[in-house]
Amino acid sequence: MVDVAIIGGGVCGCSLLYELSRYDVDVVLLEKENDVSVGTTKANSAIVHAGYDPEPGTKMARYNVEGNAIIKELCEKLDVPYKQIGSLVLAFDEEQEELVKELFRRGTENGVPGLRILTAEEVFAMEPNVSQEVKSALYAPSAGVISPWELAIAQAETAVKNGAQVRLNTEVTGIRKTDKGFAVETSKGVVEARFVVNAAGVNCDLVNDMLCPHTFTVSPGKGQYYLLDKSQGEVVHHVIFQCPSKLGKGVLVSPTVHGNLIVGPNAEPAERDDLGTTAEGMDFVKKMAAISVPNINYRDSIRNFSGLRANTEIDDFIIGETEVSGFFRIAGIKSPGLTSAPAIARDMVKMLGEAGLPLAEKKNFDGTRKVLRFKHLSHEERAEAIKRNPLYGRIVCRCETITEGEIVDALHRPLPPCSIDGVKRRCGSGMGRCQGGFCGPRVQEIIARELKVPQTSVMQDREGMYIITGETKMGGNA
Repeated sequence: MVDVAIIGGGVCGCSLLYELSRYDVDVVLLEKENDVSVGTTKANSAIVHAGYDPEPGTKMARYNVEGNAIIKELCEKLDVPYKQIGSLVLAFDEEQEELVKELFRRGTENGVPGLRILTAEEVFAMEPNVSQEVKSALYAPSAGVISPWELAIAQAETAVKNGAQVRLNTEVTGIRKTDKGFAVETSKGVVEARFVVNAAGVNCDLVNDMLCPHTFTVSPGKGQYYLLDKSQGEVVHHVIFQCPSKLGKGVLVSPTVHGNLIVGPNAEPAERDDLGTTAEGMDFVKKMAAISVPNINYRDSIRNFSGLRANTEIDDFIIGETEVSGFFRIAGIKSPGLTSAPAIARDMVKMLGEAGLPLAEKKNFDGTRKVLRFKHLSHEERAEAIKRNPLYGRIVCRCETITEGEIVDALHRPLPPCSIDGVKRRCGSGMGRCQGGFCGPRVQEIIARELKVPQTSVMQDREGMYIITGETKMGGNA
C-alpha cells in the first residue's frame, strides 16, 4: 500500500509528486499515457501569468500570484527554461481603457508587483510593432514565458530520483473505498493507497464520479495556435494580450522561451480527444492577432497545434478534499493553471498533512537538476564536453543544434522517454523549422539502441502512433 496515489501526470500532478517527494512518503503517480505532460500541459500558451486577471478572493487569484513567485525559483533549481519578460494588456478604446483600469485594481488587490498603466507613447517605445491604434496598456513586469512540459518533466524526474514512483500506460478505471483507504483500479492492476488525489485534467470529472456524487462537469474548451520560426521571435519582446472577455484572455502574441513566436488561441467547445486544427479556427486567430500586432509573417509558421482546457460551470479552481474523506481533487484547472500549479501542490501537501498524512522531511532530499544544453555552451565548454563524451560532437538535430549526447542523456534520466516526441520534449530535437523531418529517423534509431527495443516499437508520441510497421523488400526487377 502506498501513502498517496496521484491520478494524472500533467503539470499539477507532477508538481504534487515533486513536493511530496521531499517527505518520507510513499507516493505514486498514475498516468494513462506513455509519458507525463502530454495533455493540456504540452499544448498551451506557455505563459507565467502575473495575476491581475482573476477575481480577488478566488483560488485562482491566490494561487496565480503565489505560483508566479515560486516558478522563478523552481526553474532555477531544476534548470527549466524560463524568461521573465513582462506582459502588456492593450486597450483600443475608452471601454477597454476602463477595463485596463479594472485589471490594475484587481491586480493591486491580488498583490501583483510592479503594475503600471502605460500611455500609448510608452507602449510604442517598448513595442514598436504593435498597432498604432493602441490607447493605453497595463504593464505587468512579473509575467514570463516558460517551457511547460519541461517544468512537468523536471519535477517528475527529480521526484523519481528522490524515491517517488511514476507508472505510465496505467489508466485508472475505478476507485473503491476500503477500510485502510482506497483501492484504485487500473489497466495494470489495483493500487492500494491511504490517500488519493485526482489531478486528471480534462477527465477530472470522470475520475471524481468514480467515487463521489456528480458535482461538476468538464466542458472542454479548445484553443488553436500558430508557432512561428525564430525569424519572427523578435517581432515583440513582451507577452501581448488583448483585453479579456467571457471567452478568455483573447488572442495573444508572444515570444516563446525558445526564441519562436506563438500566436493564439481562439476559444471553442470541443470533445475530450479533439486536438485538430481547422482553417476557420486558424483564420480567426490570424484575424484577431492582427488587431494587436499587424505585421506578423505567417509564411514563417512552422506548426499549428491545439490544446484543451478543463472548463467547468464553476468559475474557479476546484481544489481540496471531497465528500469522501481522504479523496482530494485538483480539478477545473484552466488558465492560469500552469502558473498556479506549484502553489497548488504546496497547499495540497498541507491539506494532506492536516488529513493525517505524516510529513517527516527527508534528510537527503535533492530538489535540484542540471541539464547539459550543448548549443548554450561556450567554445571551451563544448570542447570539454566532447572530450568527456564524443557523442556531444555529433549534431543530430541541425535546426536546434541538439547532439546525440543530449539525446542519450535524456534516455538515461530517472524518467526516460520512449517516443520521438518524448525526446523532443526533453531535448528540443524536432522543434525547429523542419519539425523533425531530418532528425526524426535518427532519433528513432537512438531510442531503439539505448532502450534495447526494436524500432517498430518506438512511437512518434502516444501509444498507437506507429512510424515503422515492418520491413519492405522490392523485387529485383521492380
